[in-house]
Amino acid sequence: MKAVLFCGGLGTRLKEYSETIPKPMVEIGARPIIWHLMQYYAYFGHTDFILCLGYRGDYIKNYFLHYQFLASDFTMTHGGRDVRLARNDIADWTITFVETGLHSNLGMRLQAVESYLADQEIFLANYTDGLCDLDLAAYLDHFQRQNKIASFLAVRPSQSFHQVAFDASGLVTSIEAINRGDLWINGGFFIFRREIFDYIRDGEELVAEPFQRLIAARQLMTYRNPGFWACMDTFKEKKMFDDLFERGEMPWMVWNKHVGR
Repeated sequence: MKAVLFCGGLGTRLKEYSETIPKPMVEIGARPIIWHLMQYYAYFGHTDFILCLGYRGDYIKNYFLHYQFLASDFTMTHGGRDVRLARNDIADWTITFVETGLHSNLGMRLQAVESYLADQEIFLANYTDGLCDLDLAAYLDHFQRQNKIASFLAVRPSQSFHQVAFDASGLVTSIEAINRGDLWINGGFFIFRREIFDYIRDGEELVAEPFQRLIAARQLMTYRNPGFWACMDTFKEKKMFDDLFERGEMPWMVWNKHVGR
């Protein structure tokens, strides 16, 4: 099953990094966040990726084009004329790089790669700034049993804000951490049937008008994430990922629960 990954955003809220490199390439440990996400999909058997490029797409291309030398063990002889890889942890991946426009929104980026999905009745899609420990096989099974066109992962917000309830006079009736209330947000990890393209008009944002049409047609599902989910949207969240990695607590690394540094 193909996985479409949206890699073209400007990442303005993570400007400490995204002014020089694209947001999907901001690192957790020694690997960019997009690598962690792709390893997650690969663990569940989905190794055919379509990257929707925009801002600094050249940076992403170069990373994967030279990955075998940047991130793999190899032996070089004869002054570099002969190179023998000792290991390559993405050897079974297929990656299609598609330039989808510098200022395109998600709906436009998805439309731009439609031709690469010609043989796919169902496909995956996702942002490239969020990670989770979701059982993807169970999620896919749930989606196929519901027989709907689209689904996304419902998650609790990871921010440290507080949700406030109050009456007409302004008297506060409750206040609680936003991630402990009954508030759920779109966490990505989309599953789509090909019919999704019938609901997208030119220029539309994916989660705006198309999703409203799906709701009206009773064709949009969600799936609650029971475990870890977090996105890297700000410098504070980047530090959170770094801290987890330094402590050896990487719940999103479902492919190896005991990965060390």
